[in-house]
Amino acid sequence: MKTAAIWLRSLLFMAAFYGWSTLVALYSLIPLALNKPQQIVSVGQFWSRSINWLLKSIAGIDCVIEGLEHVPPGAAMIAAKHQSLWDTAIVLGIFRWPAVVMKQELLRVPIYGWLCRAQGMIAVDREGGAKALKTMLRDAQTAARHGRKLIIFPQGTRTLPGQSLPYQPGVAALYRELKIPVVPAAVNSGFFWPKHGLKRPPGRIVLRFLPAIPPGLKRDAFMQELESRIETAQAQLEAETRAAL
Repeated sequence: MKTAAIWLRSLLFMAAFYGWSTLVALYSLIPLALNKPQQIVSVGQFWSRSINWLLKSIAGIDCVIEGLEHVPPGAAMIAAKHQSLWDTAIVLGIFRWPAVVMKQELLRVPIYGWLCRAQGMIAVDREGGAKALKTMLRDAQTAARHGRKLIIFPQGTRTLPGQSLPYQPGVAALYRELKIPVVPAAVNSGFFWPKHGLKRPPGRIVLRFLPAIPPGLKRDAFMQELESRIETAQAQLEAETRAAL
């Protein structure tokens, strides 16, 4: 596809995405005002799936989920690479009522923050030290007791393709305290929905779930296993993506 056409389709997608997301967010104020969290969850699922439709129909980007058989039923933690907004949106459509570990600052965003709070997302004050960690663990334990999937991005922020940042200790604390399986995941969304810039080249976004790490490992062994699995799968997925572009 010619560069000009890619840019045009990219701009059309972004206009449609922000326009549609604004309408959905405004509609979500109704169940929010009525204190209907389950309805907010349902709207979030619909919004998540509609993003994939917009990506395919406007930008020519397919969205593929691989390895769902590795995700156990009931409470589990998904520890995923994070490259774009797509990563946080797609989990709303894959899992029923997931609990996403997110930056506390996002709760201050009008409407978005209100909806996250109503859905019981897990906010983390990254400057809060031991008190913030205790709050995160308490909220995560509540989510796990309800059988929810916890979504965490163990590097704490979005990365660029090929970039690797340190893995933060919060994921180890959750693993130790919750004693639930941890499913590593790799993603190549940064090639098609980059951290910076508007270009959305056609192709295939892949979220690849890997075999679960069972509870019970020592902290260092767990962290080493988690990073090894994610980074190995990430390198393979990115190589496949570069070859296809």
